[in-house]
Amino acid sequence: MTPRDRLAALGFEVPAPAEPKGAYFPSRRCGDQLWISGTTARRPADPGAVGVVGADVTVEQARTQARHAALNLVAAIDAAVGLDAVTALVHLRGYVRATSEFDAHPAVIDGASTLLLDAFGAQCGAHARTAVGVTSLPGGACVELELVATVRG
Repeated sequence: MTPRDRLAALGFEVPAPAEPKGAYFPSRRCGDQLWISGTTARRPADPGAVGVVGADVTVEQARTQARHAALNLVAAIDAAVGLDAVTALVHLRGYVRATSEFDAHPAVIDGASTLLLDAFGAQCGAHARTAVGVTSLPGGACVELELVATVRG
């Protein structure tokens, strides 16, 4: 199955890529690496959840936002090189807007990791990861992700 087929089987559709909200590009290819710029869960009809995890956003709500942000990463890959060009996901970095006492950042970013593993399979989708807490994110989002993948062609 292709990543698109796997996502469809899970009930997800690859969205249109998000438009940049600044002077940057959604992705940048360097040799066989594709670097995907940070993205939140925003979509054309939904700005995504805003708030602080541990205060007004639950871990489960934030995991859902991480899943939607991961779909936006997939959309950026698709727009740049096509999903079938991906040979491996290398590194996922997740930022969680959270209270200073919150310590379950990995549980939030698992929403994204699980989606990527499900979409690209264990061989290609296995990735290293960082999950960190921050005090603010663009648009008040509770999660932002960035990704590095290796691609062919």
